[in-house]
Amino acid sequence: MVSHATGVLERLARSALLPVCALSGVVVVSGFFFPSIVGSVVSGRGWLGLALLFFGTGLAYLALLPVDRPDADDQPGAPYLLRVRHLSWRNWIGGFLVRQDPVTFGVPVAVLAGFFAAHLLAPARVGTAVTAARDLLFRQFDWLFLGAMFLAVGYAFFLLVGPWGSIRLGGSDAEPDYTYPTYFAMVFTAGIAAGIVFWGPAESLFHYGSPPPGSGATPRSPAAAVVALTYASFHWGVSAWSAYLVVGLPIAYFTHQHGAPLRVSTILTPFLGVDGLDGPLAKLVDVLAIFATIGGVATSVAFVGEQFLAGITFQWNVAVGGTGALLFVAGLVAIYSVSAESGVQRGIRRIAGVNLALFALFALLLLLVGPRGFVLDTGAAALGRYATDFVSLSLAPDGAWAADWTVWNWSWWFSWAPFAGLFLAALSRGRTVRTVVFTGVVATAAASVCWHLLLGGTALSLQRAGRVDVLAAIDAAGGTEAVAGFPILAALPLSRLLLFCFLALIVVFIVTSADTSTLVVSILATERGVAPTTGSIVFWGVLQGLVAGAVLVVGGGESLQVAAVLTGGPFAVLSLVAVLGLTLAFRRHERDRERERPTLVGRMRAAGRRRSRRDD
Repeated sequence: MVSHATGVLERLARSALLPVCALSGVVVVSGFFFPSIVGSVVSGRGWLGLALLFFGTGLAYLALLPVDRPDADDQPGAPYLLRVRHLSWRNWIGGFLVRQDPVTFGVPVAVLAGFFAAHLLAPARVGTAVTAARDLLFRQFDWLFLGAMFLAVGYAFFLLVGPWGSIRLGGSDAEPDYTYPTYFAMVFTAGIAAGIVFWGPAESLFHYGSPPPGSGATPRSPAAAVVALTYASFHWGVSAWSAYLVVGLPIAYFTHQHGAPLRVSTILTPFLGVDGLDGPLAKLVDVLAIFATIGGVATSVAFVGEQFLAGITFQWNVAVGGTGALLFVAGLVAIYSVSAESGVQRGIRRIAGVNLALFALFALLLLLVGPRGFVLDTGAAALGRYATDFVSLSLAPDGAWAADWTVWNWSWWFSWAPFAGLFLAALSRGRTVRTVVFTGVVATAAASVCWHLLLGGTALSLQRAGRVDVLAAIDAAGGTEAVAGFPILAALPLSRLLLFCFLALIVVFIVTSADTSTLVVSILATERGVAPTTGSIVFWGVLQGLVAGAVLVVGGGESLQVAAVLTGGPFAVLSLVAVLGLTLAFRRHERDRERERPTLVGRMRAAGRRRSRRDD
């Protein structure tokens, strides 16, 4: 519950944030849509600061608005599992320190500090060691990632249509804590991050310029365009989201059904028991989860910063300077820390809703002004190939290409599965297993695939027609994907509106993942049964920002990203353990009620019989 002093500070903050947002918004919007009038007055750093001030104050104001129920975060259910203990600023440090688990808190911090110290002292050796580990894991154990991901998809499909899909998490009388649109918005935006904005205009172009060896397509041909959209859809579709489900659903079941703690290590409940989750093996799982989350999200913040700065430079043709990226990271830290500290019921929920609405608006605008004919025709062909070739895409590795693309992607998704899966688990009380599967795999994958078909298809159409050479722009920028989206959008009608929405999406998408990861890591690092405090949220939020800043200043971004992604290997194995444990638990605890639970097919048949009787 928010203390009186904290409530006063929030009211003062809201009264200051709104006018600042309005004033900075006037300048940013004027400069964006009338750059010839305003653009020459402000420097590159000035535009960056104003843009961050506008987006940041707006999102922070939204996060700090009060809720209808002031004590909502202290109620049973998912809000309770994800609650934050709001302390006055005087108690931040003391309340933070006494509640930390010495292992799950201390080990990840020490590992991250050791990594950057080693990189500072011997960057070449660290880079060589990480690259060697990556090549060994991705090329010698590619079968592990491919097999684990294919099994995850098959298990999700079985749960969707089978009798276990009717199990209600939390018991038959449990009610969901959120409306379905809110539930979907938080699951989707937390799990996808800004990667969908970063890679949306770029991945299809890479596959178009260099198709997979086994595809049989000639580079930059019409067939290559179909192949490109097929692989982009494959890498961001049902396989990817199934990785989150097979980690998140076991956590949800054992937490809501059997009283296990909200921890990633809860997937081990069938083997260790609830009381055994304080042992060294469980601690190791949670430590890996924290390292994977901090490393993955922090490097994403750093790389997305490059994309945002590229947009500022593209729009106003101004130099941001070497400190621009650090300024962007600092602004993001402030935004997502406020959102995480405000709790799920306020900042995280509301910003996720804004994110989804902006995502839908941008997609609609792009569909209206983009090359619809090419997108629809090529997209339909790509979807058909995705469906018919799904098994061969999933199980037939293409050597080095698969290691660099498919296996890398699968390891990346598995490395994000701990925090995204745990968040999915916490939100899913009162939902049936079938609803969780549909939301966590089908609905989210559909949104991801539609985005890549739309934005990737637009990029391919403009590239093929010669209206813009995005591949050349990427090469001119040193091969970075960060610049890909801006020349594409600039070549379309309503280009300035699209560019503005695109920059806003970059900020909002990374905030919706970073605030969630900050909250999840705070929970994992806090002692079992104790809610994280404001000080814990601030510490982990700032630490993520420091890691991102270190990537930009010290270097080692690619090495840290690879190191974080390599944790996908252990979590691919743990996903198999989680599926086995959940199946055993379902068989043990739900067998007596299996016959009473209709399958999806059974429900469809029953609905058909009811319609037939009405027609008669």
